[in-house]
Amino acid sequence: MNRADVPGLDKEIHHPTRLTVAAFLSGCAEADFGTVRDYCGVTDSVMSKTVAALEKAGYVSVRKGYLGKRPRTWVALTLNGRQALAAHLTALEALAEASRRAGAHGQAPGHAEHEES
Repeated sequence: MNRADVPGLDKEIHHPTRLTVAAFLSGCAEADFGTVRDYCGVTDSVMSKTVAALEKAGYVSVRKGYLGKRPRTWVALTLNGRQALAAHLTALEALAEASRRAGAHGQAPGHAEHEES
């Protein structure tokens, strides 16, 4: 079974950094760009590309403003993003469960055991 065969896996969220950003944002209304970047342990460039990809998919919104005189960027998970994350996590759980069942039976999913004559 390859990843393309698993219904519900979201290619826009599946990348580890994107998944981490979405999961982090699911726990708050919005977060400062730097806070999310530091949590993910990535550079400004990687974080910018990640946020841009999630924004293009409609999964995050970006708000720019100032905190005092300093420019700031805040990122929030949209309703579509929250739904996509939930569906992706459900698909991952289903994949893990199917894999555990197949492993317990010593066979790949969708492959019947061969009987010897």
